[in-house]
Amino acid sequence: MVKEKIPQTKNSNIGLFDSIIPIFLLVTLLYINVNIYGDSSLEGSNQFVLLIGSAIAFIVGFKNKIPVEIIFETIGKNIKSISTPIIILLLVGALSGSWLISGIIPSMIYYGFKIINASFFLPSCVIISAIVALATGSSWSTSATIGIALIGIGKALGFDVGIIAGAVISGAYFGDKMSPLSDTTNLAAAVSGSDLFNHIKYMTITTVPTILITIVFFTIFNLFNLPTDNLNQVKYIETINNYFYISPILFFIPLLVVFMISKKINPVVSLFIGTIGAAIFTLIFQTNLISNIMTASSVTNITSYEIIMNSIVSKTIIETNTPFLNDLFTSGGMSGMLDTIWLVICAMIFGGVMEAIGALKKISESLLSIAKSTLSLFATTAVSCFTVNFTASDQYLSIVIPGKMFSKAYDDKKLSRLNLSRTIEDSGTVTSVLIPWNTCGAYQASVLNVSVFDYFIYAIFNWLSPFTTLLVAALDYKIKKIIN
Repeated sequence: MVKEKIPQTKNSNIGLFDSIIPIFLLVTLLYINVNIYGDSSLEGSNQFVLLIGSAIAFIVGFKNKIPVEIIFETIGKNIKSISTPIIILLLVGALSGSWLISGIIPSMIYYGFKIINASFFLPSCVIISAIVALATGSSWSTSATIGIALIGIGKALGFDVGIIAGAVISGAYFGDKMSPLSDTTNLAAAVSGSDLFNHIKYMTITTVPTILITIVFFTIFNLFNLPTDNLNQVKYIETINNYFYISPILFFIPLLVVFMISKKINPVVSLFIGTIGAAIFTLIFQTNLISNIMTASSVTNITSYEIIMNSIVSKTIIETNTPFLNDLFTSGGMSGMLDTIWLVICAMIFGGVMEAIGALKKISESLLSIAKSTLSLFATTAVSCFTVNFTASDQYLSIVIPGKMFSKAYDDKKLSRLNLSRTIEDSGTVTSVLIPWNTCGAYQASVLNVSVFDYFIYAIFNWLSPFTTLLVAALDYKIKKIIN
């Protein structure tokens, strides 16, 4: 997704100080707000703080005589650019609700609990997520399918949800980066002028060591932090059959969704089909569950329709005799995604104003001006990617803006463009999920039902990747040069 070029007037004259003011004040306000509200800050107060940051950036633009029309045009195009992600977010909410009531998620938890060894659970999360993301080219689809199931299995085993999410996200982003089907991988290669498969091959120099370190960490952590209080959970898992029809046949729907996405069928279409398919499976396989949920004297077509529709659009809790299973069998449906959508829209407004007033361009130019050595060029590229992720709240912009801004600098230093494409992937693609108001961070937090602050430290692959790319540059290890 590449944004249309916005006509520029006088925004190239904006100063660095003016460019940084909105960011500094926004970070300060968010810090204060999170300290006051904690996790509940994502329910509305952070959204308004982002609008305050947008107003500050707007005032800076007004001071620098940036036409109001350009600012609002850029905001409009920014919001338009996330229309598909918003639809995907709504469908993921629908998917989680329909997959719960159809028995798909309970079946995944039931069989996964029996198959996956608790002593190797966390590294298994990394590996399984990596394989699915490599096949589909999408970290988002991976979290929405196998990720939700792994969270449920991990909770049943007694693991903290933050570390499970960190393992899932680490594997998902590794697979996403290394997949030729990935939109971000294709975009990074295209914007830097690199061949796609050469780009993927060159990424292995930094990506493979990083994922190996990640797997080693989770293996050691798993061995020394094996839950010992999950005996009751084991007993409760066996009672899932009392509430749902459990069968491997229910896996047909998730396998179909993964297959469609791997074949590059639009994710909106794939997720919608997955939701409708699960609704049909509910009518076929979960008649006893529907009877237990309904309050009428007998099951009718109308009551079945109401139960299925409610599970898709609103919060659903399958009541059992144990709070532990109630926690597992809960879904927010489409309505559960509204806080995330609200957050993403407000973040894109801030990013749109910052882009329109020329602040993002000025910050990137200032970083580029201090890049005197090869290492400093890599470092400024990485910082620029993270800065755009932080301010524009958009993963794609964190690839496109530095990719365009730094291309000539790599040419001037006789460095292959593969160095640029790899660095923006290592620093832009993977760090987006570490920022709560970025589209990726907000998405993963909602889908996996865990705060970004809870999984941040455990998303080893994501925060380690920029350091790995800088270490490789510092050691001058296999830095590809342009040969005249």
